[in-house]
Amino acid sequence: MTIDLDPPTVKVDPLGPAKLGPITLRNRVIKAATYEGLTPKGLVTDELIEFHRQPAAGGVGMTTVAYCAVAADGRTAPGQITWRDDAMPGLRKLTDAIHAEGAAVSAQIGHAGPVAGAKYNGAPALAPSTQFRLTTQTLARAATVADIERITAQHVDASKRAIEAGFDAIELHFGHNYFISSFLSPRTNRRKDRYGGSLENRARLARETARAVRDAVGDRIAILAKLNMDDGVAGGFWVDEAIQVAQWLEQDGSLDALELTAGSSLLNPMYLFKGDAPLREFAAVMPQPTKLGIQLVGKHFLREYPYRDAYLLDDARQIRAAVTMPLVLLGGITGKASMDLAMEEGFQFVAIARALLREPDLVNRITAETHRPGLCNHCNKCMTAIYGGTHCVLRKP
Repeated sequence: MTIDLDPPTVKVDPLGPAKLGPITLRNRVIKAATYEGLTPKGLVTDELIEFHRQPAAGGVGMTTVAYCAVAADGRTAPGQITWRDDAMPGLRKLTDAIHAEGAAVSAQIGHAGPVAGAKYNGAPALAPSTQFRLTTQTLARAATVADIERITAQHVDASKRAIEAGFDAIELHFGHNYFISSFLSPRTNRRKDRYGGSLENRARLARETARAVRDAVGDRIAILAKLNMDDGVAGGFWVDEAIQVAQWLEQDGSLDALELTAGSSLLNPMYLFKGDAPLREFAAVMPQPTKLGIQLVGKHFLREYPYRDAYLLDDARQIRAAVTMPLVLLGGITGKASMDLAMEEGFQFVAIARALLREPDLVNRITAETHRPGLCNHCNKCMTAIYGGTHCVLRKP
């Protein structure tokens, strides 16, 4: 008689319901945070609601509103939502609209740090250490301990306001060299105090922020964090350190899930997206002198990386092997095959961005088994549309 020592593999259906902390999603598909560019006055518009209603009606388990800055000096562009009193009625209207479609809704919260738009914000960008920002030709100021404490407290306030507005989840932004991510990276963090130097010190802000938020909100809302695995630049935060940080965050018990990402909005933005780098289109929508800069040196900043489905899996697999907490696989999830692959690799959720811009009803099509190969061709021209309202330029209005 042959004895099978391996336990039977339980096949997880990505389109079946799943628990995420205190909430239950109707499936394991999350609309990833995609900057919408649809709040010119920092208030919810009908266009923003429709942007999120479409994938909700199209079948996703949860959609993520991006990017809701915890403070005015943490915005990357003018008009971004902050958690002001006058923004709250619109945010409640948005969450009600998503719930009416049967989906959950998450708010991505964070502070842009060195990526912040100092010109628009009327305040200097903040970084772990003073640094020159190539994209804006300006200096980011080194954050003081008082700045750190203020921004941590503002994450807590934003989390409480998200509950008031009816959000089911929040996503703490620990990626792309925004404020907290910039502390994690040895490339951007040259501090000599308790927030710099060793990985334990560089991870302190992420851990303190997650802990403060959890202590404030308990289990009234699901808490995710978007964690960089690789900055995509020499001397930056890389997967070996990301593994340890993920383990610490798991040990702290502050989070319900981690969404794994890569790249630096500050130093190498295309590292996350893969596919074409639409230099000509970017130059066309930029004012001078940024337009000239893109024309002259854009290919060194907006680099092209070959696309393949599930392109962050190799790094994410290493995080998966190191922790047991729920993980969200992002990057090149375009159809049922990549969703199934994520489940087989032990991920609990998948996050989709560009493919849902092209086809908001992607999940419903897959559920009905009427979905042909995905229409997103990874041209990345949607990236250049953010200044007038993010959309797929190939999709008919």
